[in-house]
Amino acid sequence: MPIRVQNDLPVKEILEHENIFVMDEYRAAHQDIRPISIGLLNLMPLKEDTELQILRSLSNTPLQVDVTFVRMTSHVSKNTSTSHIYKFYESFEDIKMRKFDGFIITGAPVEQMEFEEVDYWQELTEIMEWTKTNVTSTLHLCWGAQAGIYYHYGINKKALPKKLSGVYRHRVRNRKIPLVRGFDDVFMAPHSRHTEVPQELLEKDDRIMILADSLQAGVFMCMAKEGRQIFVMGHPEYDRMTLDSEYKRDISRGLNPQIPENYYPDDDSENKPVLTWRAHANNLYTNWLNYYVYQVTPYDLYGTPF
Repeated sequence: MPIRVQNDLPVKEILEHENIFVMDEYRAAHQDIRPISIGLLNLMPLKEDTELQILRSLSNTPLQVDVTFVRMTSHVSKNTSTSHIYKFYESFEDIKMRKFDGFIITGAPVEQMEFEEVDYWQELTEIMEWTKTNVTSTLHLCWGAQAGIYYHYGINKKALPKKLSGVYRHRVRNRKIPLVRGFDDVFMAPHSRHTEVPQELLEKDDRIMILADSLQAGVFMCMAKEGRQIFVMGHPEYDRMTLDSEYKRDISRGLNPQIPENYYPDDDSENKPVLTWRAHANNLYTNWLNYYVYQVTPYDLYGTPF
């Protein structure tokens, strides 16, 4: 329920307006409880939009969640002000001696490049290696999931014939796994990507368990090491209008994109999209925090080895 953030973080006011319990640093410091420490490596170009989406997703448990925003030092963001990044984000050098209960690695708009061609790939591999010893559970999203599977398990992504964009039906593969507890048999989730990790390769790898997939969109969610590493191929954190913004941005760039599937009523981009995935998205983050972070993380993060 309470999300702990810096007192003057710009999205704090939006969260409070949505009746989400946001706790400032002063009040959190005077509570006699240890907050769950979550690191967020935000690789998305519009940092503040992603901050809002992720914080909103983390707000649905009774846990006090202390979020640390992490930035890359080997890449300069072109879409978010430098003052915002340096005020609210810490570098990996600043946090690498710390331990975290959970860590989130977001997607990034670089999926059509080879992993090694990404300018911050070396730094990202250092971070992913560091999560093995300093994080209880790491949640990888979209390109972050593809990067994590490639780095940890050597399974490469492949290009899709066309961009996968829209909201798709998925099925739960194994109801006994706590990460999908409370999910319906079929649920909706957004995707927005040009590449995929081939499902047949994931099926063959006994180190990885597929938890949900889609006939149209392929694997949606899988995990390894009993939840120490979780990979979500879509964007469950997306707002109602995020796919709309991406679609109209691509139109303005002359890219002639296909209309997002199962998104606009009557496939008319002038119609307001129907929000069909929020409940399951909230459930996903709640289950991750409860069953893979809070229930298994040591109370003394620094006195107990992972």
